[in-house]
Amino acid sequence: MTKKGVKISLEKGLQNQIRDFFKKGLEKGVFDAVILPVRVPGKDSYAWILMNNAKLIDQANPVPPVMPVQGAKALKALTRKGNGIINVATIMRSCEIRAAIELSKLNQVNLEKITLVSYDCPGAVPMKGYNRIPEEMEKSFQNALAGKDFANDKMKEVCGICVDFANSPADLHFGFAGMENDGILFSNSDKGTAILDTLKMKCSEDDSQWKNSVNIIKEQKSKNRIEVYKSIQPEVEGLDNLQTTFAKCIGCHNCQSVCPICYCRQCYFDSSASKQTADYLQDKAKNRGGIGFPRDKIMFQVGRMAHMSLSCVSCGQCMDACPVDIPVAKIFSYVAAKTQDTFEYHAGTTADGAVPLKVYKQDELNKIHELIKNAEPQGSQHE
Repeated sequence: MTKKGVKISLEKGLQNQIRDFFKKGLEKGVFDAVILPVRVPGKDSYAWILMNNAKLIDQANPVPPVMPVQGAKALKALTRKGNGIINVATIMRSCEIRAAIELSKLNQVNLEKITLVSYDCPGAVPMKGYNRIPEEMEKSFQNALAGKDFANDKMKEVCGICVDFANSPADLHFGFAGMENDGILFSNSDKGTAILDTLKMKCSEDDSQWKNSVNIIKEQKSKNRIEVYKSIQPEVEGLDNLQTTFAKCIGCHNCQSVCPICYCRQCYFDSSASKQTADYLQDKAKNRGGIGFPRDKIMFQVGRMAHMSLSCVSCGQCMDACPVDIPVAKIFSYVAAKTQDTFEYHAGTTADGAVPLKVYKQDELNKIHELIKNAEPQGSQHE
């Protein structure tokens, strides 16, 4: 099914087109402020800035090469304790939009006065590489963006297997994949449609060319995804493999800190309840012949998987933050795909419906019972 959108010129680049859109929105009072990424003075990172000044928008980089802070975390910081009194617009990658949608279902983000805008995402470069050679990585990303290159090997590994790079449940979306000098801006919600109407932006462009191009790119990324999942499977299935994979873990919990879905005020593994006395640890070491530190590495990683795999959006932040280069993002993406497929759920792709296990229907208990029975070894019984 095709839809109509606003034809936009990309002659001056996507970044300028987006800046002009937000400045026009502020001028016409469609929204009162915007939250956009701005390169920090040291030029080695980006920060989310809430602004209502057109001159500040000119300094913003709406499509940054890196994700130092996942956009959904910025929205959580802004709206977790209420939606405020002003209407705010923001533009983010699809994985950031999807994370925001998931957090809204978990009552961590309030989207009532937020306008979400997304774009066809060529990926994001790894933060470690960007910190080391920012100008070179900046140039690589801008070339990929200008060339509409959705298979650039300079991007994060999970970006190469992302099938949700284009479109999202955002209110508005900038599409440009497979299009030459033009792009298309279209609405995915009543809020988005009202904004285009107010700005007198006529929806006359057919999205079929864009959609066909997206499908071709998505097909290739799906093939890449299958191959990556095949390669990661031996590393995570079975306790022995998990222990080997996470043997390098130093217990820093960086992956937890940067994850947009890990929203608990205090993680159990950082709480006093998880800490043991010296006597307990010494007795355990005596009985076992020795114990390793840091403690509970596997429990922490498996606990995180169980806690957030249903809402994981494969943004790759965890892998960016790991100081010992464990392929956390690929592992969690693989586990999340398995978990979400089991529940016929795709995190953040729609604002409708609750996160599985958060709300039950009466007949679902029998389905869960059957899932447990089918997962048990032959010969065992579950009552």
